[in-house]
Amino acid sequence: MARRNRQRKVPKIVRRTPPGAAPGSIVSDPSQPKPKINVIAYGAGEVTEIHVSTPDEAKALVGRRPVTWIDVEGLGDAHTIEQFGELFGLHRLALEDTINVHQRAKVETYGEILFIVLRMVFCCEENGGRCGTEQVSLFVGPDWLISFQEGRPGDCFDRVRSRLREGSAKMRALGSDYLAYALIDSVIDNYYPVLEVYALRLDDLEELVLDPGVGRTVMDHLHEVKADLLVLRRTLWPLRDAIALLAREDHARITDNTRLYLRDCYDHIVQLVELIETYRELTADLRDLYMSSISNRINETMRVLTIFSTFFIPLTFIVGIYGMNFDNHNGEMPLNMPELHWYWGYPMVWVAMLASSTSMLFYFYRRGWIFRG
Repeated sequence: MARRNRQRKVPKIVRRTPPGAAPGSIVSDPSQPKPKINVIAYGAGEVTEIHVSTPDEAKALVGRRPVTWIDVEGLGDAHTIEQFGELFGLHRLALEDTINVHQRAKVETYGEILFIVLRMVFCCEENGGRCGTEQVSLFVGPDWLISFQEGRPGDCFDRVRSRLREGSAKMRALGSDYLAYALIDSVIDNYYPVLEVYALRLDDLEELVLDPGVGRTVMDHLHEVKADLLVLRRTLWPLRDAIALLAREDHARITDNTRLYLRDCYDHIVQLVELIETYRELTADLRDLYMSSISNRINETMRVLTIFSTFFIPLTFIVGIYGMNFDNHNGEMPLNMPELHWYWGYPMVWVAMLASSTSMLFYFYRRGWIFRG
């Protein structure tokens, strides 16, 4: 079986602002998709969902309902991002962190606006089902929430949208802080099915580790799983600290009622971190088991070869002695090998070789070196 090319997941940070640029410089990545703006404005009675083209249109919808959720998918237009900053009073440092999508999960306060950075996990089928993360930035205002996504197709917020459309009493009755909690909870819960995928992979690999016919492919799969779990670990540890900060400290935008739900999010993150650590230990154990199985197979092969070599040592010795062809052709000296012209010499050599082989076979058997099954 041909060995697959492995893709190392080395963290890569690309900043488009030159060194020494002014703080808050907003430079977009031209390869990123252009922003798509979706607005959901809701209250206890009704919900309005609309797609708009400009930040001005989104701003005009704020205030018509108790809460307005503006979801921006795509960060390929720096001018649009700057417009949102000017219309909603978003700090330029926060906008810079939004457009540079290599941030760790964190929580920061800019006046009355709460800025939250999350890492949303996904599995990419084009890359063999391996996982990746996408940055999600949340700006929580008094009666509005703006979420910025990188623009990858699909997200984990469909359940939140469905609850708003279906008329969930709690979702529509509470403010923007509860909406922020719902989005954070969706991001966290999305890690569970991803970890279930890796749990199944580890179960399959555990069965294949001791199979001598799988070859090097098991080691390649274990390396991929280990690299992906490291990515998830680097993502969840900062997220745990950020949620702990939201759940324990007082913020102007977070009510006491929402803080209780955030504590539940913190518990879920602790569970995810423990699962990842368990899977990483299991991956390391499977790697060690694979290397041990290879070493055992090599030792078994060397044992068999050594036994065969040991069998032939006395046989080679006997044949070597009687293959020297020392003979007296001129009759001037007595023969040094009296058995050389003996009539029964040839059969007796065979008897000696068979006796030595049989005795060694019996000795190896009594020691448990052969026929151990």
